[in-house]
Amino acid sequence: MNKRFWALGTTAAATLLLSNVPAQATFGYFEHGYGVQAEGLAGAAIAYPKDSLALASNPASLFKLGDRFDIGADVFVPWRGASITGNPIAPDQSFNGSGVSTFLIPQIGYTRVLNDDWAVGIAVYGNGGMNTSYDSNPFARFGATGKAGVNLEQAFISPTVAYKIAEGHSIGVSLNVVYQLFKADGVGIFSGFSQAPGALSNRNTDHAWGAGVRVGYLGQWTPDLTIGAFWQSKGYSEEFKKYAGLFVGQGSFDVPSSYGIGASYKLTDNLDAALDVERIEYSGVDSVGNALSQLFIGNPFGSNNGPGFGWRDVTAVKLGFNYTIDPQWQLRAGWGWGSQPVRPSQTFLNILAPGVVQHHVSGGVTWTASDSTELSASLTYAPNTNVNGSGSIPPNFGGGEVNVHLSEVVAGVAVGWHL
Repeated sequence: MNKRFWALGTTAAATLLLSNVPAQATFGYFEHGYGVQAEGLAGAAIAYPKDSLALASNPASLFKLGDRFDIGADVFVPWRGASITGNPIAPDQSFNGSGVSTFLIPQIGYTRVLNDDWAVGIAVYGNGGMNTSYDSNPFARFGATGKAGVNLEQAFISPTVAYKIAEGHSIGVSLNVVYQLFKADGVGIFSGFSQAPGALSNRNTDHAWGAGVRVGYLGQWTPDLTIGAFWQSKGYSEEFKKYAGLFVGQGSFDVPSSYGIGASYKLTDNLDAALDVERIEYSGVDSVGNALSQLFIGNPFGSNNGPGFGWRDVTAVKLGFNYTIDPQWQLRAGWGWGSQPVRPSQTFLNILAPGVVQHHVSGGVTWTASDSTELSASLTYAPNTNVNGSGSIPPNFGGGEVNVHLSEVVAGVAVGWHL
């Protein structure tokens, strides 16, 4: 049995690292939830672990989870695009950025309680990403050629250990090993504004490894109330050398830090509620947080203080409900909201990264097929969100506005075994 799980895990991990991850997730480019059961709760999992992917939300979840193995996948379908208005170089025009429209995101987790005090586990999952693919290049009016778009893929491998500090209370820590891929095409018009013009566009895919940590707490305060919290450090990464002329600091692109607190409460014998509040610090990564205006005060693309996407930090709220019908069936639903990362003044460069979705609704179901096997499914819908530009196209490019939009559907299935 252990050999079979190990073989499945190795295969899934390899598949994850070689497959596309989301084209913009629900909170900027972070996923709305980790694990199919959490996704059905709109991602609320800091204090309500349901499967072994909960380690990605709170590494202190190990004792609640016990010995289990989960494997699953999401099918992610985003619709994104942009329009340009009021630019004198050419007439107003709309652009479809969904040339690549479907993404498969595998996930895998394993947890084991060693004794009364210690537990270990590992989770492998897509943390997030961004993708646009424009057959008609929005920058063509400014001199760009060919198709345009970017592809950022970000996967985590998170070995985890937890320690029980008192009955019902534990702390945990994960080492986040980060693997990133990046590619940009059709944006050579910015080469004249770069300190490394030959390392900005159409350089094929580059990759980078990095690492960070996540620490967490989970505690049972009353028979009905559980409280959890986590903090995730910045994921320090190698530079994308092929894109040293695009990203700040000669190709630097770290993973933003984040933190959050959650609570779950048993409303009735059959109905549980879970609430999470999280903060993602996009502004702490210069390539994401720096404004395009850096370019016009003497800091070219790729320099230490160069321009980025101008994203703000995001506050996310997730509320979920889990209803146990009987020992075999559970139903769940949730709603999530995140503050807007993309400023109206920064939409010009965010043609490439319109991560503007703010609301999502989710639902899910779990069927317990036997004492040891669970089958779960979830569905999430994020309705279309628009950010209309305000002073977004610089005078150097003729002025006018860029408007960006995004909507998403995520469908997930997973199998879990209690070992």
